Amino acid sequence: MAAAAAGSGTPREEEAPGGEAAATQAQAPTTAPGARLSRLPLARVKALVKADPDVTLAGQEAIFILARAAELFVETIAKDAYCCAQQGKRKTLQRRDLDNAIEAVDEFAFLEGTLD
Repeated sequence: MAAAAAGSGTPREEEAPGGEAAATQAQAPTTAPGARLSRLPLARVKALVKADPDVTLAGQEAIFILARAAELFVETIAKDAYCCAQQGKRKTLQRRDLDNAIEAVDEFAFLEGTLD
């Protein structure tokens, strides 16, 4: 099966422990020239990092990783807040949804009391 899939251009499927076929993850997709790897403006992230008096130098890779981490954090808390909105049978996020997500998820405990 691997030999047939190797030349077909489709991902090879393997048998998962539960007996289900699972497609193996492909390598990281190549981006088109000029495509942004980060949704946040790296210059703004760099300015925020430089605002910290304890930081003297920050490499471009570190700035990118911080921007990506911030994106993932915002995505995670937004998804959890949206789940809270759905429980209230709403599609629009409200501040109370963020408050509820912060209270419900242990990883967000460090944010308790910051939105007051």
